[in-house]
Amino acid sequence: MPRIRRECIPEPLMAHLIRRVRQHEVSTSQLGLLARWLVTDPEVPEGLWFKRFPEMIACGEGEWVKTFLGPGQVPAGEEVT
Repeated sequence: MPRIRRECIPEPLMAHLIRRVRQHEVSTSQLGLLARWLVTDPEVPEGLWFKRFPEMIACGEGEWVKTFLGPGQVPAGEEVT
């Protein structure tokens, strides 16, 4: 199983993630929870996956975090802990 890449993120993907953080008004506390989870170097599925946080959902595919969903949105893929 791959691990999430946190370096050399393609510029278009990073711009998309920043837009999603702003669009969904993701709080710094939620970003802190995401950062603490990423530091654990979690394994994720090869395909679509998602990780729930109290006020947002991080969604990815393989080694990449691809987007953030707001409350009430439905993620696709396998839930990771």
